[in-house]
Amino acid sequence: MAAITPSNLFRERSQSRAVGSGRGEWKYRAFSYLVLTVCALTMVVPFIWMLSTSFKPEKEILRRNFFPNEATTANYSEVITETDLPLWYKNSFIVAVFSTISVAFFDSLAGYVFAKYQFPGKRPIFIIFLTSLMVPTEMLIIPWFIMSSNPPIGGTWVDTYWGIAFPGVITASGIFLMRQFMQGVPDELLDAGRIDGVSEFGLYWRVAVPLSLPAIGALCIFNFLGNWNAFIWPLIATSKSEMFTLPVGIQLFSSEAQTPWNLIMTGASLSVVPLLIVVIIFQRYIIEGIALTGLKG
Repeated sequence: MAAITPSNLFRERSQSRAVGSGRGEWKYRAFSYLVLTVCALTMVVPFIWMLSTSFKPEKEILRRNFFPNEATTANYSEVITETDLPLWYKNSFIVAVFSTISVAFFDSLAGYVFAKYQFPGKRPIFIIFLTSLMVPTEMLIIPWFIMSSNPPIGGTWVDTYWGIAFPGVITASGIFLMRQFMQGVPDELLDAGRIDGVSEFGLYWRVAVPLSLPAIGALCIFNFLGNWNAFIWPLIATSKSEMFTLPVGIQLFSSEAQTPWNLIMTGASLSVVPLLIVVIIFQRYIIEGIALTGLKG
């Protein structure tokens, strides 16, 4: 029988603690995977149902089968050839790309100014920006529509690309994101640039922007997704079918007499394709931008 010594007793207690911590860690991981699995199913199952319904003939729409018994591509042919979906695709693409480029430039520039410069009223102005994030979009619809119907320069912005895009050319959330990130840009680099004779805008363009590409990339992706899926404002800002964006155009498939779910799901499936491409290609920027922004100032 081994003698009981302080070292043996300490070793046994350490081993028992390690076993206990291992069991606790295993339970924590199992619970985490369970929660993640449930969350994934709530997102993936509706997506699969949408794709499945897009291949169903009309007679199978109300049946309980999850997958079509007789898969068909007739829905895609009908939506592409017999509706204005290609035109709506183009409108959504123009608005989303224009808004994204505008946000990338103006939000990053404003965020750089708020992060690196001191000027009168800086704090109150920034607080106003943050306060605007608390205002629901629905409360801004009427002011936006009045502005687009009677713009200061005359004419009208209704049924124009600018009329659809102008509420999103600058965003308070983007300015806040870029300010948080650009606070981490070393002041020493900016001072060195000033000594070398670089202009203030040159410091932004040649120093701050290259160092902030992860945050700018994440901002662009989220902005593109938001503008591509926007529905309420494009619905208000357009009255002609040829100016509809994709979400607004797809709702035209429904009528008081019937709701062709197969065609609606087909249009929705086609609308997801650009979003999947953008997310797959720029996924690294989403993760890196959010992670690094959370570590800044």
